[in-house]
Amino acid sequence: MGKRAIREAGRGVTLLEVIVSVAILAMVSLLIYGAFDGMAKGKRGVEQINQRYREGRLAIRRLAREIPSAFLSAHQPYNQSLIVRETLFVGENTTPADRLDFTSFSHRRVLRDSHESDQNEVSYFGSRDPDVPGKVDLARRESSLIDLEADRGGSVQVLAEDIDLFDLEYLDPLLGLWQERWDSTSATGQLGRLTLQVKVTLVLRGGPSGQTIPFVARIALAMQSPLTFALPQ
Repeated sequence: MGKRAIREAGRGVTLLEVIVSVAILAMVSLLIYGAFDGMAKGKRGVEQINQRYREGRLAIRRLAREIPSAFLSAHQPYNQSLIVRETLFVGENTTPADRLDFTSFSHRRVLRDSHESDQNEVSYFGSRDPDVPGKVDLARRESSLIDLEADRGGSVQVLAEDIDLFDLEYLDPLLGLWQERWDSTSATGQLGRLTLQVKVTLVLRGGPSGQTIPFVARIALAMQSPLTFALPQ
């Protein structure tokens, strides 16, 4: 090999070649970052959608556990002034979320030796988020003490956030028709009676591609007449 060949073999990389190499490396790195970033965003999106489905299923499961335990009781003092509690089943038709207040045997004691029974007041209703305009959450209220105010007291928790619809329908066992309202306390409603079934429609926002996520369930009640086992026949 001559001296000229030796000099050519020992030549370094030019500045232009370095710039081109760095540019190609930067482009490849950008493409790889974009791919991983897209995968991460896709994963977060799928997790959020799965969370919305889970939230809806848990809300329906809670409704399906508590509504069948609804009850009415005809046991009241003869002296009306001594009445301190009232059992009821009242469903109101409102937008975008209906409201349901009822008494049930669904209370679970979590504190040992607490002076509580399985009886409780339960309410389901729409609650507007004070921090997000236009956002409505499905809320649940429970009180272990049954009194004369079935829509107040106890503790409130959010079951499902950002709902689009919470609709309830009630199957009248006497008429065989679905009713949008139910009132066991009113003579113009369904005085002293419980519905046969409750049809629940819960629609959540935040589904795939911005769509809503619907949940529908039919929940049968265990009883339709008030408890009268301690009353004289």
